[in-house]
Amino acid sequence: MENGALEDIEVTVTFLEMHVPPAYSPPLPYNRQIALLKTKDIPLHFYRYLMDRVGRKWHWVNVLRLSDEELSAGIHREDRDIRVLYLDGAPAGFFDLKPHLPEEVELAYFGMMEHATGQGIGRWFLGAAIAAAWSHGPRRVTVQTCTLDHPAALPLYQKLGFAPVAQKKEIVHPMAFAERAASVMRP
Repeated sequence: MENGALEDIEVTVTFLEMHVPPAYSPPLPYNRQIALLKTKDIPLHFYRYLMDRVGRKWHWVNVLRLSDEELSAGIHREDRDIRVLYLDGAPAGFFDLKPHLPEEVELAYFGMMEHATGQGIGRWFLGAAIAAAWSHGPRRVTVQTCTLDHPAALPLYQKLGFAPVAQKKEIVHPMAFAERAASVMRP
C-alpha cells in the first residue's frame, strides 16, 4: 500500500427487480423531524458530499471519479429524480432514481448517513424511494447491491418486494483518502 494505493476488492453484485408496486409502504416513524425533499439542479458539490458521506464506508467511488461535466450530464437530466433525506434539520441520506431507461426505473443509489441508521427510519425511507420510482410509471423497478454494502441492504430490499434476478463478480477500486478529498473538495 505504498503511496496511499489501496488494494482492489472483489465483490459479488446482486441485481434485483420489482414488477408490481408493493401492497403497502412502511409508515413514517413517529416523533421524528423528518423531511424528504426532491432536488432541482442539485449542486455538484452537494451531490458529491452526499455520495461521500453515505457511501464512504461502502466504497461508493465511481461517481466521485467523474469530472464535473460527466457528473452534471448525469444528474442534471430532466428526468433524474434525486431526493435528500433530512433528520432534525440536517442531511441524513439520499436516493437517486434513473427513470430514463425504457420502461424501467433504476434505484441507482440509496443510503443513509451513519448518524441516521439504527433509528427505524431505513424501512420507511426505502418505501419512499420505491413509491417515487413507481410514480414514474415503469414496468419494473431495479436496484443492485453488492457484498460491500450494508449487510441489511439485501434482506431489506427483498422484504420490501425486490427479487434477485442475477449476480456477477466485479472489482471495486477503492479511493485513497487524498483522492477522495480531492474529489469532494474540488473548487
